[in-house]
Amino acid sequence: MFKPLCFMVMPYGRKATLAEPGKGPVEIDFNALWDKAYVPVIEALGYQPIRADQDTGALIITQMLERLYFADLVLADMTIANGNVYYEIGIRHAARRRGCVLLAADWSRQLFDLAQLRTVRYPLPEGAILDGTAVAIQAAIKDAIGSLEGGISPMHGAIPGYPTEVNESTAAGMKDQMAQLSEFQAEVRAVRAVPKAERMGRAQALVDAYSRGPMTGAVAIALMLMLRDCADKADDWNLVLKFIDGLNDELRSIAEVTEQRALALSYAGRHVDAIAALEALIATAGPTHERLGLLGGRYKRLFDAATTPGDKQKALARSIDNYERGMQLDLNEYYCSSNLPSLYRIRNRAGDEKLAQSVVQFVIAACERARRRGATDPWLRATLLVAAFDSGDADKAEALADEVESGDAAEWQLKSIIGSLTLSLSHVTDDAGRARLSAVIDRLRPA
Repeated sequence: MFKPLCFMVMPYGRKATLAEPGKGPVEIDFNALWDKAYVPVIEALGYQPIRADQDTGALIITQMLERLYFADLVLADMTIANGNVYYEIGIRHAARRRGCVLLAADWSRQLFDLAQLRTVRYPLPEGAILDGTAVAIQAAIKDAIGSLEGGISPMHGAIPGYPTEVNESTAAGMKDQMAQLSEFQAEVRAVRAVPKAERMGRAQALVDAYSRGPMTGAVAIALMLMLRDCADKADDWNLVLKFIDGLNDELRSIAEVTEQRALALSYAGRHVDAIAALEALIATAGPTHERLGLLGGRYKRLFDAATTPGDKQKALARSIDNYERGMQLDLNEYYCSSNLPSLYRIRNRAGDEKLAQSVVQFVIAACERARRRGATDPWLRATLLVAAFDSGDADKAEALADEVESGDAAEWQLKSIIGSLTLSLSHVTDDAGRARLSAVIDRLRPA
């Protein structure tokens, strides 16, 4: 007699974790995790273990769908953000009412939608899966899998009667809601289309209109992001804060909302409050390069505002530390690394100039890679221009200045970066190069 089947959804081979240094291993041997931890538990629970890469032939999508549907139990390891794993979890949740259990290392953080779902956590101090670690993982997951395997999937739980007996009145009501949401999104697009000087007023009017009645979470988030994108002055950012603080507890607890609140606090001049909010978010939801970059930027603002040498030194050290942590999470992202060269030079310790020159090469490579991919980040070109100054590359700076003059200057954020270009110029020691870079600033300085 055949045992019930357990289909394991997980990466295989060695995979990088992108975990912050000191918060998780650099990579995981998922084959060892399967062999030494998952298989013994699955067998002890009375199932026959199987995963995709053990097929003798290529597992085409039809076969994968069949396994996800017919398996008596599906286990999914979400320790790293793997697109295939996330996709297969969604398929199983939609296909079967019960029998899908999510698992992840205790230090890992999941993307928002799945982060809301109950997940079995296990210890993973190293990626090689030593014997002691394998035993600890087995102890952490066995009973938890047994207790959760009968849980109802989110799809079946959210829609009564799904998939074949959905109440038609429920379906009609949802379609009405989506139609209303589409109309609302058209109003948001209209706000974005008006001249910049008029946007905040139009945005506030739209907020007032939708605040008169019940507001869905989707509408609240969209209004928050619209206000953020329209904000310019400190008073505008105070309006963003007022809106966020008026949301319910559930919405305010969403990581994205917390991030935007911290940003609004800082632009409203409340840097210390912004730092406290970001540090609390990172402690509970984990670091990302975006969160660490925001935190580094807030300490940088504290450095600019500090009036004593001691306060300046502390703020500078914390700014550098957070930007470095953010850079190490993903060297393909240039947000954190682009701020470091000038900060190293301000600190001016032995070896800092060498660090600045090293990091600026990462910044240039990441920016050029993003340009080749057609990235739409509005700060990409500005970052590349500042990096040319940070590296003292007058040829590159002049070539970029030609691009500015032959295209849309607004795309280069010149008003915001002139100060950064001037600061970078002050660290250039070559007289001829400094003169050429100074001439570029003169060309680019807004009238």
